[in-house]
Amino acid sequence: MNAYQMLARHKAARPLAAPAIALGLALAMVAAPTTALNAAPAADQDNAILMSVGGSKVVNLPAKMSDVVIANPDVVDVHVRTNNQLYLIAKKPGETTVFVTAGNGKVLFSGTVRVGNNLTTIDDMLRLAMPGANIAVNKMNGMVLLTGTIKAPEDAAEAERLTQAFVGKDVTVVSRLLMATPLQVMLQVKIAEVSKDVGHKIGTNFTSQDNSGGKLGGVIGGGSRDFASYDSANNSWSFTTPVDGSYSLGGVARLFGMDIAGALDLAESSGLASTLAQPNLTALSGETASFLAGGEYPYTVNNGPSSGNSIQFKQYGVQLAFTPTVLADGRISLRVRPTVSSLDFSVSSSVPALKSRTAETTVELGSGQAFMIAGLLNNEAANNVNKVPGLGNVPILGSLFKSRSFQRNETELVIVVTPYLVKPVNASDIRLPTDGFRNANVGQGLFLQQMHDGVSGAQPNMPTRAPGSPVAPTPGPQASIAAPALAARDEDRSSGKSGGATPGFSF
Repeated sequence: MNAYQMLARHKAARPLAAPAIALGLALAMVAAPTTALNAAPAADQDNAILMSVGGSKVVNLPAKMSDVVIANPDVVDVHVRTNNQLYLIAKKPGETTVFVTAGNGKVLFSGTVRVGNNLTTIDDMLRLAMPGANIAVNKMNGMVLLTGTIKAPEDAAEAERLTQAFVGKDVTVVSRLLMATPLQVMLQVKIAEVSKDVGHKIGTNFTSQDNSGGKLGGVIGGGSRDFASYDSANNSWSFTTPVDGSYSLGGVARLFGMDIAGALDLAESSGLASTLAQPNLTALSGETASFLAGGEYPYTVNNGPSSGNSIQFKQYGVQLAFTPTVLADGRISLRVRPTVSSLDFSVSSSVPALKSRTAETTVELGSGQAFMIAGLLNNEAANNVNKVPGLGNVPILGSLFKSRSFQRNETELVIVVTPYLVKPVNASDIRLPTDGFRNANVGQGLFLQQMHDGVSGAQPNMPTRAPGSPVAPTPGPQASIAAPALAARDEDRSSGKSGGATPGFSF
């Protein structure tokens, strides 16, 4: 039987004979299970005595004790000072039961004792909860700062939660934990924009020249542009075409002693433009990366009468900023902000305005999964009519006295975002299109009509040892396998054998 029995006797108590001791012990062991179940709280009710390693607890008994039984003496030790008082001393983490009986076999105390680690500091608690992390706790000005490295991204939130529960809600916990091996996220973004515009324009223009020389004179004119001019020296008219690419029909007629020139401008336009940008960015988990495909235009800023003016620059084009956070199981929380902007000279021909469309959102998805930002539609329509009051409302003939223009612009923007978890590769695994490429020499160019000599994307030259030098053995299975291959390759190169195209340019 795995039990630790200690017989406690008061100094003034009458000594017992050996047979009496054995009989009392046997009766206590038989009666203990039934009596303990009724007298002591059950362990499944979670009323066990909780202690820390190195701690102690005093148990006061209602009567004089005779025997003490401990199931696992390595977890809890017992010290007896009097017949009515018992000291429990925690030795190591674990769980055990303690029974105390009287001389008549009655159970005076029965309970479960659970001993745990002595978590007196935040460092001990975090070290026990996250053995693979290296977290340092700094206390300053009523705040707890967590620094160091963790293994998994979700450990940062768990460490902050445990620390907050340890110090209480009144203390601010700031986490600056970093990944021991930071995860990198590559973001592939496709920005597609389709712009369509339709325009119609019909305009009438009149001007006149009075050549009658009488006492009464007059003038007839109007329209949207200066289309004709009169040369009095040569008595001739000259016409100009519209600058916006419209077609114009013009002529001159004499009416009431005046030369009247008129022009009918007709224009119909339709355009379709598409823009596709596909930037790729890579950033560490928790860091922000940005991208710009466009430019910067300068503008003048007035700093006051004493400071004068200064020149500042404004960015435009396709811009992208994103912040990835790698979660558990490879999930990625992504905050992305794409912006598409262009210069607009409709307000001023010298100082452009900026047309901008921006979307900002936060999503959670796995590596290789994509989401689309759609519905960024822009529809602009304008309809202008210039006419002569009264005459412009006359059916059919009223069209000669009015101008009408119609313009409609439609733009749709679609953005597709796809994040990937990426890892660096060895430099020897990277191939470039220029690896192994060489220009053709004079003979190859003149006689063979070759433009180049070599293979694009071939294996580039790698670092080699000097010819004839011994191969130094290096530990490790990979080095022992690679050494003969490197030696054979170096011997082929030193002997002039061609093992493939080599990179570089030659003439």
